[in-house]
Amino acid sequence: MNTILKILGILILIAIGVGFYYRTFEDILLGDQIIGLAVLASAFILMPIFLYVRWKGKRLKDYTLTKENMDKMRDKGID
Repeated sequence: MNTILKILGILILIAIGVGFYYRTFEDILLGDQIIGLAVLASAFILMPIFLYVRWKGKRLKDYTLTKENMDKMRDKGID
C-alpha cells in the first residue's frame, strides 16, 4: 500500500508539473485543467488512502484527551 501511495504521489506531482508547463508555454486553459484535476486527485484519492494507511491498527482513544488520559498525564507529571 505504501508503494501505491508513493506512485500516486509522484504521478500527481508530475501532473502538476505538466500542467504548469502547458500553462506557461502552450494553452493556459488546458494547463489549468490539468492542475485542477491533479489537485482534486490529491484531495479525494491520495489523502483518504494516506489517512487510512496511517491510522490502520491505531485506536483513536489513545490520541484524545479523555479523563483517563488526563489522569495518566498528571500521574506522570506532564501538565
